[in-house]
Amino acid sequence: MPLTSDTDIARILDETRTVALLGASHKSQRPSHRVMRFLLAQGYQVYPVNPGLAGQELLGCPVFARLEDIPGRIDMVDVFRQPKFLPQIVGAALDAGIGVLWTQLGVVHAEAIAAAEAAGMSVVADRCLAIELPRLQSLGLCRRSCRAESASEA
Repeated sequence: MPLTSDTDIARILDETRTVALLGASHKSQRPSHRVMRFLLAQGYQVYPVNPGLAGQELLGCPVFARLEDIPGRIDMVDVFRQPKFLPQIVGAALDAGIGVLWTQLGVVHAEAIAAAEAAGMSVVADRCLAIELPRLQSLGLCRRSCRAESASEA
């Protein structure tokens, strides 16, 4: 069962430093672009992943073709891909030793989520980081202070 407790989700957001954002877009009107901008403003190190943009920069960050191409340790993978791709993404995240799977609104694949949890990953599903972080901070649960942009701007 994905995490739903505000306390658990706030802990994940406080402990996370690096985020691989799968499905990153260069189009400023796309949710993945707005959430990436928001996460960067909150001090997260973001690694955008999009095969079509690989080798380019997005919001000052190098874009990678695949999760496996990112150098260094990744704390969380944030998924903006269609649910049908989630089983493959979970496999790649497990291979990379990533401990947290976050799926954005509408990105739900019950079997992939169950597999991630069975393998020991913390899973937050069908939620938006740019909504949850300010909400939890306003409740005093998240130590990470929201700055620069509000969720409505993301």
